[in-house]
Amino acid sequence: MDLITPLLLGLDWMDPQWWLDKFGAEMFWASVAVVFIECGLLFPILPGDSLLFSIGVFIHRGDLDIDLVSACVILSVSAFAGNVAGYEIGRKVGDPIFERNGRFLNQKNFLKTHAFFEKYGARALVLGRFVPIVRTFITVVAGAGEMNRRHFLTWSLVGAVLWATGLTLLGYAVGGNEIVQENLEAALLVIVAVSLLPMVVEYLRHRRQAQGAA
Repeated sequence: MDLITPLLLGLDWMDPQWWLDKFGAEMFWASVAVVFIECGLLFPILPGDSLLFSIGVFIHRGDLDIDLVSACVILSVSAFAGNVAGYEIGRKVGDPIFERNGRFLNQKNFLKTHAFFEKYGARALVLGRFVPIVRTFITVVAGAGEMNRRHFLTWSLVGAVLWATGLTLLGYAVGGNEIVQENLEAALLVIVAVSLLPMVVEYLRHRRQAQGAA
């Protein structure tokens, strides 16, 4: 998972190995669907980062019958398509979507994403790919704010390729390592920790500013 590891949550379906055991060779296509949903359909609690990394590992060790280039292209397209869907949702619904206050679809998450977007501008579409929760809501914020569609598509495509292809290639690169193969959960824990770093840094920065103001 992108926020807390499957080990901490105790949810089998957050563990990539569970997906492989359950779906076998079709695990790749199930992962394509997960990537699309997480990137565009406002459901942030999915194992996107972990699945992408694990797909690279599984391809390397022969568990998935698909070549690496095809996998990277398909996953990148899915991530990009998810972003486009999120953008169109935000553009159609507009500002009222920020008034929602559900468990995940709530003002806190939208405001956090909006602040991230305001700080980094178009770059947020690339950087936001690697930040939990922000990844899911950033495109909706862009759509609701009526960001220029061509500008959005360009930066979103860059982000999709860097995220989906980058993590898959990383998994493939270390997939032949015996230590990684025998300790996949530990490797996923590292991926999750890295994905959390931007949030930790941002939290510490805001806390330091608040203490300074006090």
